[in-house]
Amino acid sequence: MPAPLDVVVSATAPEEQVPPPVPPTLEEIQAIQDAAYREGLERGLTEGHAEGFAQGQAEVRRLAAQMEGILDNFSRPLDRLENEVIAALSELAVRIAGALVGRAYQTDPVLLQELATAALDAVGGAQREVELRLHPDDIAALTPVLAMTAHIRLTADTSLTRGDLRVHAESVRIDGTLEARLRGALETVLNRSTRA
Repeated sequence: MPAPLDVVVSATAPEEQVPPPVPPTLEEIQAIQDAAYREGLERGLTEGHAEGFAQGQAEVRRLAAQMEGILDNFSRPLDRLENEVIAALSELAVRIAGALVGRAYQTDPVLLQELATAALDAVGGAQREVELRLHPDDIAALTPVLAMTAHIRLTADTSLTRGDLRVHAESVRIDGTLEARLRGALETVLNRSTRA
């Protein structure tokens, strides 16, 4: 025979009845909906502001780079124009100074004699054969005041203007034209001013 079954009956409390959930009222639903809307709106504004700010910064950087390029393109022609103006003014200064200095040599042959003596000394005119090329009118004015030696030969050169001279000695050539002297002086002045 089988073993008897022990049946244990436990005493349990009667089941409590849980009341069914009460649905929210229309006011509560509206309040929940309004709170969710405000939260979504605030989040959207914050995220939109951050995204818009980042896009704005990128656009500002792009525009700044574009403006730098435009300014750089403007400055290059201005630099070139400045160089052209300097060259034109230099040319004008050389021409004006040349006209004034040329007249001084015409009126005072001693100035031309000093220039010729300095050029002859620079090439060692006393020790070697030297050709001194001058405008024909300057030869006539200079002959009485220039100390000539047997090594110096005066040559008329119609390509030279009054106050110009060229010295030729073996492998040495001196361009003593007014234009060359004035350009050299002008370059010296311009180089000093750019270094300052």
